[in-house]
Amino acid sequence: MLDISIAVIGAGYMAREHLRAFEGLSGVRLAGIVSRTHERAAQLGKEFNIPAYPSIQTLYEATKADLVVVTVPELSTAAVASQCFAHPWSVLLEKPAGYNLADATSIRDAARGRNVYVAFNRRAYSSTREALKALENVDAPRFIKVVDQQDQEAAMRNHGQPELVAENYMFANSIHVIDYFRVFGRGKIIDVTPVIAWNPKEPGVVIAKVTFDSGDVGLYEGIWNGPGPWSLTITTPHKRLELRPLEQGSLQLRETRTQIPLEISQDDTMFKPGLRWQAMQAAAAVRGQMHSLATIDDSWESMKLVADIFGMR
Repeated sequence: MLDISIAVIGAGYMAREHLRAFEGLSGVRLAGIVSRTHERAAQLGKEFNIPAYPSIQTLYEATKADLVVVTVPELSTAAVASQCFAHPWSVLLEKPAGYNLADATSIRDAARGRNVYVAFNRRAYSSTREALKALENVDAPRFIKVVDQQDQEAAMRNHGQPELVAENYMFANSIHVIDYFRVFGRGKIIDVTPVIAWNPKEPGVVIAKVTFDSGDVGLYEGIWNGPGPWSLTITTPHKRLELRPLEQGSLQLRETRTQIPLEISQDDTMFKPGLRWQAMQAAAAVRGQMHSLATIDDSWESMKLVADIFGMR
């Protein structure tokens, strides 16, 4: 198996979780780290026995890493990605790849001709993969319902999000669940119809219908600045799958009331859910093997869907 090396940009929570996920994978070596705050990079590097470097340029020159994982705040992603694209390594960007659609478009366009992926770890959840497996031989139309909940005020007050990110929180955070439409819906999206439109002056309930050319139909239900859970259901005439919380899942068959739990990988309990599988897919991508990572174009399509749901194009 081809040995590959991994570098990381950023030294926060997600940087540590990615390092944990890659650490110990067969044929994978952690190579180096860089962050805006060098002291934090050095501290995290010491934890994983890797050197910290003063810049992205020196990170690449010293490590010649095969893959760089970018874990920086939303408003910094475009500038950091641009520096990464100057080097021939593959790039894995933490989602969202842009704080709004225009930013996402600039990142996508700058990435042309390069191997750039986006870390939609919910695609890598074992609950998601088991749900897809349960639907493999089901040709009937699917009804996909996504329930979202966001609180812009809490995002700024409790999580330190800048106002610009909070204003675009449908891209920064709702993308996590809206991407499920593109995971479970088959074919192309041919129409997005607002049922209750987004009102940025009075955020509340947002509902939109998503129609696919395959006959699948989606319904987005967003509760803004109010309580609610994240959840996903996929309903067919004979099977109904539910992910709530998203890391877990159940299957219900027609003419039964029984909820059959989906099998959850031990990796999703030992690591941040989805990240170990995602790391394995990233290693496969770098080696030129089959993989399930979202590309930068996949990411942009999901960002466009967010914009269509919220009327922000």
